[in-house]
Amino acid sequence: MKRIPFGTFGGKEVEEILLDNGKISCSVLTYGCALRTLCVPDRDGKMTDVVLGYDSIEQYASLSGRMGAVIGRYANRIKDGRFQLNGETVQLSVNRPPNHIHGGNVGFDKKVWDVLDSSDSSVTLGYRSPDGEEGYPGNLEARVTYSLQGHSLSIRYEAVSDRDTVCSLTNHSYFNLSGKGDISDHSVMIRADRYTPSDPSGIPLGTIESVSGHIDLRHPASMSSGAAYDLNYMLSDGKGCAVCRSESTGIKMTVSTDMPALQFYTGDGLKDAVGKKDMGISTRSGLCFETQFPPDAPNNPSFGSCILKKGQPYDHRTTFDFSTDA
Repeated sequence: MKRIPFGTFGGKEVEEILLDNGKISCSVLTYGCALRTLCVPDRDGKMTDVVLGYDSIEQYASLSGRMGAVIGRYANRIKDGRFQLNGETVQLSVNRPPNHIHGGNVGFDKKVWDVLDSSDSSVTLGYRSPDGEEGYPGNLEARVTYSLQGHSLSIRYEAVSDRDTVCSLTNHSYFNLSGKGDISDHSVMIRADRYTPSDPSGIPLGTIESVSGHIDLRHPASMSSGAAYDLNYMLSDGKGCAVCRSESTGIKMTVSTDMPALQFYTGDGLKDAVGKKDMGISTRSGLCFETQFPPDAPNNPSFGSCILKKGQPYDHRTTFDFSTDA
């Protein structure tokens, strides 16, 4: 495990923590608790970095995409930035009018986290979100642990609040299993037979419907069609809930989680930028698999409860397992 300087943000030193277990490696920034690199072997044994990112703190702070960052206090969208909790109206910041998305104007992805514990193959970072931050009630203590186990990366999300609140943490990495180019040589399978239809702003309509047509990804679908996805899938079993594969490298990624939903996004809104090692980033350069509570769940009890009670532990895990074809 190595800790190296990665610039400053808001007067605070930012570090990059490098982890390596001899089979795969990754690095995590204290800015946004972001996964900056994730290197896994392709079918020929060549190490390939499969997540998008940048080479400087200035890029992370100024460019869009929330590259690899932890999203909180609530991932995805909340309608009108408003919901009822214990009979009272909670008004959050509205950072994508008229709605609230990914924690607000200055969410967890724009904070410098503290390193709480580390080893050669794992690191735990923490952030304290004060009562009222972006409108959320309660002082929330969040901890995120990245750990390498064999050919897997596991992310554990923990939190506790001193008041009832809502909480849904996820990671916003853009995966490109080819290591470069766009996602046209990728295939994706999502083992979910239900999804939440949404309006043009991404707010769910309040119903849960069966997948059909191009939304049905229960069998591998090629991303070469150009179909755009930014959909929330409801999971009945999170083990192996999503499988993604690159034809060019043979790398296969299997996603498992104990969260009830997965937002699948094909990166169609990515802006042109220069990423790590001068690699170009543009529309459809990467895929997001955001495990979380459903969007706008605070306003839709039928989606399941995302309320974190005072003193109750929040503890969820998502694992990305990598393998290759013959």
